[in-house]
Amino acid sequence: MRVISRRLLATGLMSLLPALCLPRLQAQTAPPAPVGVAFWLTNPDGSALFKRQVPDLSFTSAVDRAPTIVVDEGQVYQTMDGFGCALTGGSAMLIHRMNPDKRANLLRELFSTGGDSIGISYLRISIGASDLSDHVFSYDDLPAGQTDTGMEHFSLDPEQKDLIPLLQQILAINPETKILGSPWSPPAWMKTNGKSKGGSLKPEFYGAYAKYFVEYIQGMKAEGIRLDAITIQNEPLNPGNNPSLLMSAAEQGAFIKSSLGPAFRAAGIDTRIILYDHNADRPDYPISILNDPEARQYVDGTAFHLYGGKIEALSAVHDAHPDKNLYFTEQWVGAPGNLSRDLSWHVRMLIIGATRNWSRNVLEWNLAADPNQNPHTEGGCTSCLGALTIGDQITRNPAYYIMAHASKFVRPGSVRIASNMPERLPNVAFKAPGAGKVLIVLNDSPETQVFTIHWAGRVLTTHLNKGAVGTYVW
Repeated sequence: MRVISRRLLATGLMSLLPALCLPRLQAQTAPPAPVGVAFWLTNPDGSALFKRQVPDLSFTSAVDRAPTIVVDEGQVYQTMDGFGCALTGGSAMLIHRMNPDKRANLLRELFSTGGDSIGISYLRISIGASDLSDHVFSYDDLPAGQTDTGMEHFSLDPEQKDLIPLLQQILAINPETKILGSPWSPPAWMKTNGKSKGGSLKPEFYGAYAKYFVEYIQGMKAEGIRLDAITIQNEPLNPGNNPSLLMSAAEQGAFIKSSLGPAFRAAGIDTRIILYDHNADRPDYPISILNDPEARQYVDGTAFHLYGGKIEALSAVHDAHPDKNLYFTEQWVGAPGNLSRDLSWHVRMLIIGATRNWSRNVLEWNLAADPNQNPHTEGGCTSCLGALTIGDQITRNPAYYIMAHASKFVRPGSVRIASNMPERLPNVAFKAPGAGKVLIVLNDSPETQVFTIHWAGRVLTTHLNKGAVGTYVW
């Protein structure tokens, strides 16, 4: 009986084996379930301007011989702080003085995270005047020959008319908006030439200028405006702007370690200190400061522009000091603008190039100007096209659409993930905080390209017209 029972048991198990194994085999061979993909498109001829395409695309198990972008969320890089523009003094003036209802609608479009908004999440403002303010000023201007090392005359009154109330309204829409402050010049009495344009910071006023920064950050905080970071000087190697300051790497390093860093620490300020804020042709400038352990202890990272040099210079700074962050803080679009040229260059070099070279943000210059590219200071930029032109009507210019392709979906806290670079298809991929994926692709070829996107065993086939940009979200 025991033998028979064993045989019966074995026979029974054998008869059950196909049924037991079948579900596993089916699970291994069944195609992946389709995944919907939202596709937002800008064509360089303006026929689609950051327009969601209908119907949505979907990942399937189909195989295609087209060029392939493989998205690998298993490889992660830097965390993103956000995308946005410079809210210059002129931009703030034009927007704040709009009809209140029109202004409220515009700010929701720019800074809200839902609906038809573009979700700007990072702003750069000037500490005092920039060259796109309507006049030159600092927060401690004095008659010639006077000084104020104790900051007894420091005042944010020049910003109370437009900038401060506008920032308060923006933060009411999106309290998580990050703000970076950058000075174009210290007060003239601190400088070797006593003027707003050019000159250098006198060493005997290092302590006073550090106190100026502290007063500024604390004063803005009292208005409900937190400064996430400051750069020490906009374009420190360009003394020809108005306002401006010439500040060598040695001078900036000395100012940080002797005055600014200790002043922030003593005041309990957690606003990040960012170096340089100038072109990618001089990565030696920030590297030399970061090589100094006394200075680097106070420094969060380095900011770049791209009016000179190559975007890959950001990676050179990262490789030299991988524990420090990188930022991209300014790039202009020249009036009257050319969507085809501007879209391709800015997406390739900044949205894709800067982020693939470790930048935590990308900021366009600037948010708004009037139809004549005003206001600006005497000697300031006369041809800087805003992302918006504000006149009788609001015109959305190339920088608006360039930024929208990233700002709406690559929210703060997103992480850059790996993707390969097929020929003439530059791209960058991110994992959003809710685990969604975002892929931004430029067709950098002279003809329409069909290509596939591979992700997690799934395949999506799509195409872009020549010069077009697509953002794919799933």
